[in-house]
Amino acid sequence: MSEIVDIFVSLEALDDSLRTIVARALGWAETRIAEVRVLRRSLDARKERRLGYRMRVEVASAGESFAQPRTRPARPAWPIAVPVPRVVIVGSGPAGAWAALRLAEAGVASTILERGKPVGPRRADLASLHRGQLNPQSNYCFGEGGAGTYSDGKLYTRCKDRVGVAGVLADLVALGAPADITIDARPHIGSNLLPKLLEALRARLQGLGVRYHFDCRFMGVREEQGRIRAVQTSAGEIPADLVVLAPGHSARDVYTWAAAAHLALQRKDIAVGVRIEHPQSVIDRLQYGRAAEHPRLPPAFYEVRACSAGRGVYSFCMCPGGWIVPAATELGGLVVNGMSLAKRSSPFANAALVVTVAGSDFGPEAQGFLAGIDFQRRIEAAAFERGGGGFRAPVERAVDFLHRSRSDGLPESSYRPGVEPASLDDVFPAFITEALREGLSAIGCRLPGFVHPQALLVAAETRTSAPVRILRDPTTLESPALAGLYPAGEGAGYAGGIVSSALDGAKVAAAIIRRVAG
Repeated sequence: MSEIVDIFVSLEALDDSLRTIVARALGWAETRIAEVRVLRRSLDARKERRLGYRMRVEVASAGESFAQPRTRPARPAWPIAVPVPRVVIVGSGPAGAWAALRLAEAGVASTILERGKPVGPRRADLASLHRGQLNPQSNYCFGEGGAGTYSDGKLYTRCKDRVGVAGVLADLVALGAPADITIDARPHIGSNLLPKLLEALRARLQGLGVRYHFDCRFMGVREEQGRIRAVQTSAGEIPADLVVLAPGHSARDVYTWAAAAHLALQRKDIAVGVRIEHPQSVIDRLQYGRAAEHPRLPPAFYEVRACSAGRGVYSFCMCPGGWIVPAATELGGLVVNGMSLAKRSSPFANAALVVTVAGSDFGPEAQGFLAGIDFQRRIEAAAFERGGGGFRAPVERAVDFLHRSRSDGLPESSYRPGVEPASLDDVFPAFITEALREGLSAIGCRLPGFVHPQALLVAAETRTSAPVRILRDPTTLESPALAGLYPAGEGAGYAGGIVSSALDGAKVAAAIIRRVAG
């Protein structure tokens, strides 16, 4: 049998062959090793240590073979004797796409509704947004692939379903993603490669009979005798027996419909704050020390967190070598997000720096389940106004924010619509800015140099997750208020990120197959 071992590979040793590296680590002759494959790889850049990669490798000696890893759960087929239901999927993001994929693999061809455009035409709307012109239906949040398409493609997840995660990553590799995503501790694709994968995914699904309707907004459902009979859209009715509701975290009109339709809803905690941006060279020096300019080192990554009066203050969606982009979906409201390309070659680093907000912070219960959306909108409107319009962003130097002084002569930012010096106290409620100050101060003490003179706080990051959960039965995953409706993914409140959303969509597909097909 093969043997699995953990080894350390210094940066200087990376030029050697993997077989040589493993033989040296194990004290074996190279001739004893027939084959080696890497199972896991992560950069170890802890200070005062030799820099390099921690690797888990599988080694096969002469005459041995690798064990076959279980990377795909069993895929059931739809029973021939059971009528195939008409399934409509709302949203082409990861949850909707993987629900469609798993259903199609079982023999159920669905129809996907997407309010935005395919990835190709969507690019023109993003370019217009960088010039200050928003298409509310086609932007960084809406369009083929959802919000993740043009905001980086981070595939890191804390999900414990390792087989499910491996299956999603294997799907992506089969569509053309780099094979390294299956072994990297923090896999990442890049916003320049994701569109090609989505086009390949669409072709794969269409080959299995799945139909796409772009520029098609979900408006509701038509029921008869307590069962779904059709989906109402901006382009007319589409017959349906089952609906997978996977709209993404910014589809506010869908939440409005869900409340009006008396679906079972729940307020959900969120986090809001800013994008903090540094020159990437600053982060490299903070994380790598004297080795910062080593040619083998990738742009440095960080995670920071603190606590302020019981609230968490933490970094989220860190983009080494990335850009800050406008992620607004509504006129008169400003939202920012981060992204990077596959090579992470931008001279800037950014991350969300956010404060936890409980559902009770939105306002009295009497304001209803949509109070979180109103909370987000108030911040987004203030950010738009303080930025001066045209989706320019209000910005404050981190040091000035801590000292409550005005920021003049701002350093360069990656945010292309432009930035305006402003006080973030005019954008956020006081409990947010005070928590940010306390948290940022604590982080700066633990990581000297993080509160750098060139560090900028760019407002406002409000769409970290959905402020509403559309409840579902924990076993059947069906809405308890509407038979045949299956809430899914980040927009329904059950995931956070590309891989976890894809897994939830696949989970819903499996629930449909179990329940409907028996």
